[in-house]
Amino acid sequence: MSQAHDTSVLDRFLDPVGRCLTPEVARRLVELRADPAAQARLDELADKCTEGTLTPEEKDQYETYVKAIDFISVLQAKARTLVHPS
Repeated sequence: MSQAHDTSVLDRFLDPVGRCLTPEVARRLVELRADPAAQARLDELADKCTEGTLTPEEKDQYETYVKAIDFISVLQAKARTLVHPS
């Protein structure tokens, strides 16, 4: 399954969650960012992935980060529609 398809399924799956957001929760989700240590580790793993030097354990960790980021990104997109309606 492609990542685009996974994101599309995730988007549909999270529609009910998006409808439960209050304006305050939506604003907080939109502003959500990784803490510096997590971001530094993600950057390190991304660099190693680009270089093709990830260990199997690092590959698993990186894939977990990417999946979490996809999940959070979909939630943030839903929150943005509440915070900044078109």
